[in-house]
Amino acid sequence: MKYIYTLIAIILVQVSFAQNPSIKVLDTDFSKGRLANQQTISLNDVAKFHGHLCDGLVVGFLGLMEALYKIYPDSIIDRTNARVVSKSSPCLTDIAIYLSGGRYQFNTFYVDDSIKYAFIVQRIDNEKTYGVKLKSGVKPTVIDSLGNLANNGKLSSCLIDSLHKMENKFIEKLYESNAHEIFIVEEISNFIWQPVLKNTFIKTDVLNKQKSNCKQ
Repeated sequence: MKYIYTLIAIILVQVSFAQNPSIKVLDTDFSKGRLANQQTISLNDVAKFHGHLCDGLVVGFLGLMEALYKIYPDSIIDRTNARVVSKSSPCLTDIAIYLSGGRYQFNTFYVDDSIKYAFIVQRIDNEKTYGVKLKSGVKPTVIDSLGNLANNGKLSSCLIDSLHKMENKFIEKLYESNAHEIFIVEEISNFIWQPVLKNTFIKTDVLNKQKSNCKQ
């Protein structure tokens, strides 16, 4: 019986780890400190910062992690030596800031919907640059179709709930997938860092916050 309980505990830990990916980062150890503070950031940590867990957050976390590992192959990400360009999705921008440490005011983060990737990440000291995006066909097209309707206030309360269930099923698919196989990560040569200042992007994840509950 003790063996069975131990086995169950091991399985639960494995499932929990699979559904809460993490990344090791390096920061300074105090406000005027040295580059010596190693810590681990998990998907759950970012979900608290973002406000909720969703498919875009999982896609962003797994995708940016793949790109960051390209510029830091030792798998410890120096957040004082990275900068990132993100598309304007609330999920992607929060992932970009949280994982890379990038901030607009320090010229290490900006938003640009004209890029063909979800993120472009660059190592500052050697300008090694990669773009990352989800492969075509991985995400069910119905999610984006219903999402666009929701953004325009054209989705009923019950369909909002259906969309939520679809996104959760997609999240499970992402957890079960090999990140190397579902993302395109490409090196970008001679990337020019050109910050874009714009504050008119729409925060789409709050557009339906007053929507009534589904009544069937």
